[in-house]
Amino acid sequence: MSHMPVPAALLFDLDGTLVDTAPDLARATNALRAHHGLAPLPYPTIRAQVSNGGSALVTLALGLEKAAPGHDAARTFLLTAYGEALAAESRVFPPLEPLLADWQADGRPWGIVTNKPRAYAAPLVAALGLHPGALLCADDLPVKKPHPAPLLEAARRLAVSPAACWYIGDHLRDMEAARAAGMAAVAVGYGYIEEGDDFRRWPADLWFETGEALVAALTER
Repeated sequence: MSHMPVPAALLFDLDGTLVDTAPDLARATNALRAHHGLAPLPYPTIRAQVSNGGSALVTLALGLEKAAPGHDAARTFLLTAYGEALAAESRVFPPLEPLLADWQADGRPWGIVTNKPRAYAAPLVAALGLHPGALLCADDLPVKKPHPAPLLEAARRLAVSPAACWYIGDHLRDMEAARAAGMAAVAVGYGYIEEGDDFRRWPADLWFETGEALVAALTER
């Protein structure tokens, strides 16, 4: 690992990498099930699907595929329920809090690149008291991850070369986007990873099982 230089900037995926948003998304998913007279799903079942977005949670909750009648209305219900309390239980993953505080205190650039729509990402980031130098959301550009454009735009806004950035994520699409952008692809294993998916098999440059390991590596550098 010693060959990886200190990054000039850190870029994070949001859900499952920087912020543990699953409790609030699980509440909204089970509110949708309750609306349809169904019993709540176990938390771990929902947590594994959170990175795949609202449509995936509708499919999980009701068995409705994206093209099925009723899917869009169910997604609207779920996202409305989520938007009403999107920071009730969501928190920055604890090991990352002091890292970000130190990074910001030193005036070092960092940002967030997420496939979450801005209507949910921006209020969540604000509610958590985070001040990224760049926040790129699903609907800010015509393309989203795994396309590299949002990562490249974040680097541009931070005035940092893509090659000097780490992009940290908990999904294969994050690694694909980072690779395509010419950034260091950093995979974390503590996020919302589906059963049977091994994060160590993703095409990354660095792999960290825990937030503590990620922070230790950055602190050592």
